[in-house]
Amino acid sequence: MRIALQMDPLSTINTRSDSSWMMILEALRRGYAVYHYHPDDLSLGTDTGIRACMTRLTMAEKVLAGTPNLGDIHIGAPKNSDLKDFDAILMRQDPPFDMHYLSATYILERLPSTVVVNDPREVRNAPEKIMVMDFPELMPPTLISSDIDALCAFRDEHQDVIMKPLYGNGGVGIFHLRPEDDNFRSLFEMHHAHWHSPIQMQKFLPEVFLGDKRILLINGKAVGAIDRVPAEGQVRANMHVGGQTQKAGMSVRDREICASIGPKLRKLGMIFVGIDVIGGLLTEINVTSPTGIQEINRFDGACVESELWDAIVEHRQNRDNQKPQA
Repeated sequence: MRIALQMDPLSTINTRSDSSWMMILEALRRGYAVYHYHPDDLSLGTDTGIRACMTRLTMAEKVLAGTPNLGDIHIGAPKNSDLKDFDAILMRQDPPFDMHYLSATYILERLPSTVVVNDPREVRNAPEKIMVMDFPELMPPTLISSDIDALCAFRDEHQDVIMKPLYGNGGVGIFHLRPEDDNFRSLFEMHHAHWHSPIQMQKFLPEVFLGDKRILLINGKAVGAIDRVPAEGQVRANMHVGGQTQKAGMSVRDREICASIGPKLRKLGMIFVGIDVIGGLLTEINVTSPTGIQEINRFDGACVESELWDAIVEHRQNRDNQKPQA
């Protein structure tokens, strides 16, 4: 396998928590040729096709057998490469899902013979806070709107609400508005000035203080879960803003949710997905760059990255088998 990760600079990796790091190590242990490039290195030309200036990542076998650090990776010389020559491309740059991210999906969907994880066309059509609206029966009451009157009416009905930027990530810009809070209109103005996008408003679920559950799915099948518990004085459970992870099993309700959404994820080519569940209700479906591999591995003794690469290899083989014979 010849694979490339489209992601942020390697220097930004936290080797103790980064899921992309585990994907890289597993690919190297399998003997795959592993390359890295930044989304800014991607280009589409009439004469050149889809290319990226990328570097090859290698590591000594004896180091791979232990617990490698970022400094153990040897980064090769930059080389301009044709992406059609790769077996798989992983979109692993961090959100937000903005025009920069969107442009990358337009380019990568033009690779008919290369497996892109996740399918760029479907990623573009399924932002995390919008795709989840396909399953209203699994969700808390939710509204997406730029209409302040509609948002006010929703808040009047449900009183205690969470307000999020539609294309935000990592817990940034999330506000808990209690019934007595009189800052909503100011927050609405700030959201529009900063994000220039609609707002998602959800009924507040107090069960978040017991844990915002992240469940990882591969090919629509749950492979593990963790609870993310907000830090004291917070309602945001995201690990980026201090949420603490705890071991979490899969409840009957969790399995019902996964069984409901799994077939659609498989149909759309969403090989690797993370969903968020609070109090037995689905709040987000994360398809851009889901995380949680290292935490699930530690708590459950799992190897999620191995299951993921098995699924990518199978997807590649299935695609090869479907090609018309010459």
